[in-house]
Amino acid sequence: MSPNIYAVNDLVVLKAGLTRTATGDRTCRIVGLLPAADRGEHQYRVRFDNENFERRIVASDIDTSATATSATKGETAPTGSGEPWLKPSRIRIGK
Repeated sequence: MSPNIYAVNDLVVLKAGLTRTATGDRTCRIVGLLPAADRGEHQYRVRFDNENFERRIVASDIDTSATATSATKGETAPTGSGEPWLKPSRIRIGK
């Protein structure tokens, strides 16, 4: 069982092999906590800022040393502009 337990809205850094672009930003935000997996690992729902979907990860997918480093630097994700993500004026209906 992993000793690190993260909370909703915490920023974590995933290990390099888990995303398609290993050179890209691996920092994501925890948006939900899930029940423990069969192996007893904590599971999380995470979302990258540039994606519109969520991923399910387990605690072993988190790079703990990089996450600890980013937490000590005081990095924060950019806050939203307060606008809704769904804008009715942008919806197109085919005829």
